[in-house]
Amino acid sequence: MHSDGENIRRRFDRLAPWFDVLAAGMEGLFFRRLRKILWSQVQGTDIVEIGVGTGKNFEFYPQNVRITAIDFSPNMLALAKKKRDRTQLAVELTLMDAQSICYADNSFDTVIACFVFCSVPRPRKALKELHRILKPGGQLLLLEHVLSSNKVLASLMNRINPAIVKLFGVNINRQTVKNVQACPFQKIYIDPVSTDMIKLIRAVK
Repeated sequence: MHSDGENIRRRFDRLAPWFDVLAAGMEGLFFRRLRKILWSQVQGTDIVEIGVGTGKNFEFYPQNVRITAIDFSPNMLALAKKKRDRTQLAVELTLMDAQSICYADNSFDTVIACFVFCSVPRPRKALKELHRILKPGGQLLLLEHVLSSNKVLASLMNRINPAIVKLFGVNINRQTVKNVQACPFQKIYIDPVSTDMIKLIRAVK
């Protein structure tokens, strides 16, 4: 793993026991509703979730589909496995880096990720990997926080980003819509429920 990725992995491993507690407020106020909206758009029978974390999305998994989920943090994945076993959910959990995915080309109908590309060291490399494993006509679904379009706020976010990365392993100034647009997707849609800094993105291969 690239050295930046290894540092970020260590931060997520360290935060794993407290991750759900730290995010509980934002989850209850905003994110849970947006996760539900994103997962309602899943299509097909072969699904992969990128960055499964502690399993926050398990409750939104559709029925009668084959779901695989990956994460690069062993400690986060261990928590997801405990939650899977406790709820008897049928999902295959695998330790894997989104920048180097060990699945064949054209494998999945839907690739989905929630708040993942803020922490991927090389987001365009990872997005190209997701494009590769999608079947022709398949879709990528993303829920991501991004850099504000407000110049003053964006300047502040850029200024404090190094400290946020050091503490939590996430970037608050990513431009994920532009990164998706730089990949060879045929169509890209931004859901109308998106805000200035929270985007629901759908991209079709």
